[in-house]
Amino acid sequence: MNVREVLSRLVAGELSLEEAQSQLSLSDILSVGEFARLDTGRLARKGVPEVIFAPGKTVTQLVEICQSLLDRTGRAIAASLSDEQWNELERRFPGQLAVTSREAGTLVLGKPAGAPAPTGGRIGILSAGTADVPASEQARIIAEEMGCEVLTAYDVGVAGVHRLVAPLRTMIEAEVAAVVVAAGMEGALPSVVAGMVPVPVIGLPTSTGYGLGGGGVTALLAMLQSCCPGLVVVNIDNGVGAGATAALIANRAAGS
Repeated sequence: MNVREVLSRLVAGELSLEEAQSQLSLSDILSVGEFARLDTGRLARKGVPEVIFAPGKTVTQLVEICQSLLDRTGRAIAASLSDEQWNELERRFPGQLAVTSREAGTLVLGKPAGAPAPTGGRIGILSAGTADVPASEQARIIAEEMGCEVLTAYDVGVAGVHRLVAPLRTMIEAEVAAVVVAAGMEGALPSVVAGMVPVPVIGLPTSTGYGLGGGGVTALLAMLQSCCPGLVVVNIDNGVGAGATAALIANRAAGS
């Protein structure tokens, strides 16, 4: 019995807390050396796969973690990679680069046959500018790894807001369940979009900006201060969190 089944039966009253605890298997915890304890049951339990956050890890640690996940689950997602880390993963896993986005510093290791099954969930991702594409692409990869179809439109920010009309119409007609909107600078685009669509909008502030309030701080605060209901916000450059949240909404809406 996997983690999700145990928790479902616990909530339904079919298992006592003691019985659930006895059913939960420690095999979902994968220890790698003395430096990592991987949650291989996260996808089954929560619907979001384990994602390896690369900053702060040595190349050796990163390779060992990726190899361990591949051996256990057949798939490994690594995000926010440095050039050194990226180059080493390319060298060590040449035939297993299933999904790559160098600009987003994010890749997925595994065989194409192991790609996630479509859930029927559908989301949209918009970026205000080209500089916001890396965070947007990170969100796209995570959502697709959760089985979602993703519609994207990039460089449609408020400096030329008429660019937004056509892609937003396409997303509404496609009945996306949520829209991720990445923006740096003054962070205005998520509020604009949230005032126009009938679905949740996830603001993704990026570290694009300069001077006072640069580095994403102004964008983050502007999104948090939005007067438009239906807009929620993740942290600066957190494409993983934005993509995962949008996919959870879409997959639930699709009945997955």
